[in-house]
Amino acid sequence: MEPQSDWATALPAPALRAFIESYRGYRMTGFDPGLHRGLPSRHLTFIVSIGPPIDVVAHPEGSPTRPDRFRCVLSGLQPSEALIRHTGHQEGVAIELTPLGCRALFGLPTAALWNTSIELAEVAGRAGDELWERLQAVESWDARFAVCNDVLTRLLRDDGAVAVTVAPELTVAWHAIVRSGGGVAITDLAEEVGWSRQHLRRRFADEFGLSPKLAARIVRFERARLMLQSVPSFVTIAQVAAACGYYDQAHLNRDFAELAGCPPRVWLDDEVPNFQYDDAAGM
Repeated sequence: MEPQSDWATALPAPALRAFIESYRGYRMTGFDPGLHRGLPSRHLTFIVSIGPPIDVVAHPEGSPTRPDRFRCVLSGLQPSEALIRHTGHQEGVAIELTPLGCRALFGLPTAALWNTSIELAEVAGRAGDELWERLQAVESWDARFAVCNDVLTRLLRDDGAVAVTVAPELTVAWHAIVRSGGGVAITDLAEEVGWSRQHLRRRFADEFGLSPKLAARIVRFERARLMLQSVPSFVTIAQVAAACGYYDQAHLNRDFAELAGCPPRVWLDDEVPNFQYDDAAGM
């Protein structure tokens, strides 16, 4: 069978847009079996499988999670790559949940899921099972995204039992890191929110699970990855490195080796032929 890819994207319902950037549906068939790298990102990993479960055979370094299969996987932010085994067929919906939405949907700080993967039902209860079950029963992307809107809107917490929003200073800090593409200086960030660097670092880690410096590094890495994925072939890795604020190509290569587990050229050869949509506009 000739390899085929089908991708679809949609914005979530208005009530969810402060917490979820988009839905991304994917269907890939006819590829050789292999391993897919799940890379560090500014989003939590939140993927609903359609058909076979997601087979995570290696979690990021330092993760307490053991290899497992997930119908609907939810993971916090992570410092390195995970490895997912596939048979050549992959289908599901990826929900681009920001760290600002973890409390609103699940009543938890993102730090509670740092470098950890769980089945959605562990924090969402019956709604986690419902989301997976209903997505198996519909075929069009529009219908699948409508199911996500229905279930996730009902998950929004408004019962007053927990703090459902992230502290305003941390919201400002997170948005500043993303807006800058990871280029903001931590001293400037602390000054913007009116906290000392030490207080910002402590509160940021308590909420998100990682330091502002590591968060900025991951956002910059993701920007470079998305740019490499989408730019014409005549644009060099060195040019991407310069555009994303790396000192030079060697600096970018080191970040890829640590965060992705391979050099950028290896990632491009292994992964990019499977991607048929342009993510770069989202950065």
